[in-house]
Amino acid sequence: MIVVLKAGTPSEEVDRLSGEFDGWGLTPEKITGKHKTVIGLVGDTVDLDALQIQELSPWIEQVLRVEKPFKRASREYRNGEASDVLVSTPEGAVTFSQSAPVVVVAGPCSVKRAMIVETALRVKAAGAKFLRGGAYKPRTSPYAFQGHGESALELLAAARAASGLGIITEVMDAVDLEKIAEVADVVQVGARNMQNFSLLKRVGAQEKPVLLKRGMSATIEEWLMAAEYVLAAGNPNVILCERGIRTFDRQYARNTLDLSVIPVLRSLTHLPIMIDPSHGTGRAEYVPSMALAAIAAGTDSLMIEVHPNPAKALSDGPQSLTPDRFDRLMQELGVIGKAVGRWEPSPALV
Repeated sequence: MIVVLKAGTPSEEVDRLSGEFDGWGLTPEKITGKHKTVIGLVGDTVDLDALQIQELSPWIEQVLRVEKPFKRASREYRNGEASDVLVSTPEGAVTFSQSAPVVVVAGPCSVKRAMIVETALRVKAAGAKFLRGGAYKPRTSPYAFQGHGESALELLAAARAASGLGIITEVMDAVDLEKIAEVADVVQVGARNMQNFSLLKRVGAQEKPVLLKRGMSATIEEWLMAAEYVLAAGNPNVILCERGIRTFDRQYARNTLDLSVIPVLRSLTHLPIMIDPSHGTGRAEYVPSMALAAIAAGTDSLMIEVHPNPAKALSDGPQSLTPDRFDRLMQELGVIGKAVGRWEPSPALV
């Protein structure tokens, strides 16, 4: 249930109402939007009378029940407004939002000493705001490369210092969360851990923003319920990432990139949306067209794998772009991005 307050409601009245609801055994959560303030009521609200709540204050505009099972993730919970996820980076805050320029995240699947700083500098010059790189890699086979672990975190920190890019990297085990959060500006929960509920709770209890990838066979509601775990644990800064789902035909593409989630999620949730065409297709030659389509469809962010020598990549080489191809792609993306009013020119190209 949410209580929508009128524009200009005094902060003292917001606090008074919050105290009233707290006395009822509910947990009031103040949500400050661009135009209005909303108080979300968490707890047993089934028997509450909306009209009774309405009479508590002349500053209450309306009282609404949130019908979705994903309460905090629902768009209703913010009275229809999209949320902004602000991420601190060495060069200032970057906003993931429906109302902000598209944020591009780029870099290799796995971190390797000889190339990570070079790659970071190249993708930054092309206009990326974040470097993605795996220190810990979940792999289907126990014999496949699993990442360099803690030593790779040191390399990511060096790349961050050299480039000024923010860092996004994956956590696989809660035992590694603290040391990952020391380096990462955004903590990623990968597709295989989307429903690792104990991990989601731990990630939700820390302060860094969370990138939640969709599970390979997850429905949209399952995905949003996973986001709800993070939100319910206290972390309001969640970004949803579509990275392709498994369907019938895997001969020509690694996965099926579900771009229809963009308008669907827009209607269901206030959380910002990222599209990963690299994992979504598994083929470097398909990535540019899907990235262009994602911007046209309204994505808030893109995650693109870039490696200086894809043939020698320790993982996911076939879906990685070379830095030169990434440079050209960023210029192509700028054409679509400018057309839809969602593009910030690269400083190198201004």
